[in-house]
Order: sequence, then structure tokens, then C-alpha cells
Amino acid sequence: MPNPWTSKNPFMSMWLSAANRSAGAARGTATAAAKRQIATAQAETMRQFLDFWAPRPPTPRARKKARR
Repeated sequence: MPNPWTSKNPFMSMWLSAANRSAGAARGTATAAAKRQIATAQAETMRQFLDFWAPRPPTPRARKKARR
């Protein structure tokens, strides 16, 4: 007697194809979000690193009023 689970089933094939397509889209969305978060974290880390180690720019002095 042949195994019924190994026979071809077009409806299950279509269902699995749709499930695979939606899983791929979800994976792509999650990957893009993770890459954005990583890029943001790296930029913030670099900004903090440079703020800590780079010399501070001189503070602008107030301009004196011109005498007449």
C-alpha cells in the first residue's frame, strides 16, 4: 500500500508555496529592521566616542559693542 503522505497534492503545494513566500517577506522585513538598528547603534557609538576623545571647539566669545 503506497504511503498517502508521499503522493503529490497540488493544494498542499500551493499552500506551502504561499507560506514560504510570506515567511520570506517577513524575514526580509526583519532583516532590514535589524540592519537599520545596527547602523543607528554604530553611528551613535561613534558619535559618543568622538565627543569624548575629540577636543572641544572653542566657545564663541560675545562681541563687544562698538564705541562711538
